Amino acid sequence: MRRPLAVLLDMDGTLVDAFAPIIHALNCTLKEFGLPTMSDTEVKRHTGKGECSMISLFGEHREIAARRFLEFHDQRMFDIQPLPGAENLLKWLYEHGIPAAIVTSKSQSRAEIQIEHLGWTRYFSAVVGLSEGRRQKPDPHTLQIACRYLDIAPAQTFMIGDGTADMKAAAALGSQPIGISGHFSPEELREAGAVLCFPNLNEVKSWLETAIC
Repeated sequence: MRRPLAVLLDMDGTLVDAFAPIIHALNCTLKEFGLPTMSDTEVKRHTGKGECSMISLFGEHREIAARRFLEFHDQRMFDIQPLPGAENLLKWLYEHGIPAAIVTSKSQSRAEIQIEHLGWTRYFSAVVGLSEGRRQKPDPHTLQIACRYLDIAPAQTFMIGDGTADMKAAAALGSQPIGISGHFSPEELREAGAVLCFPNLNEVKSWLETAIC
């Protein structure tokens, strides 16, 4: 393992339990289009695979469905909370002067609003979400943008995420993918490119203390 100069972090499912608005929005949209709803676990795994969920679920109606999804999502925008160990990890990175960036498939504006709501703005040198022209993970495009903002080569970063899309994007770019197992098994994450897997952020922090310091 190479010693990282910066850490890239997925948001939903990695640092933040932000699935309540996502589950609410997706199932409301599915119902509206006469499609079967998903269980909480199905939504979390679907989200973690990345790619364009609106295309795979709604086909030619994806643009209308995407707008409705966001309208439903924003009804519960702040129904989110930090995952265990997230605050301690971010404080540790910040106190040790290790740049951190959010790389999320959430829209740029919503990511910034939710990060501010959590009181985490100071912890991040960059927040990179989706906006016009940005490609969603597992495409490495947003990770590449984050590395440019940080002015750090991808090979000098770790990418920490809970989804296979995070691992694939990091591996494609040359960042070192670190998986958080939960919605996906360690085997699934490793198959997607993870070089290491941990069950939670507390163990990630313990390992980083050894890897970085």
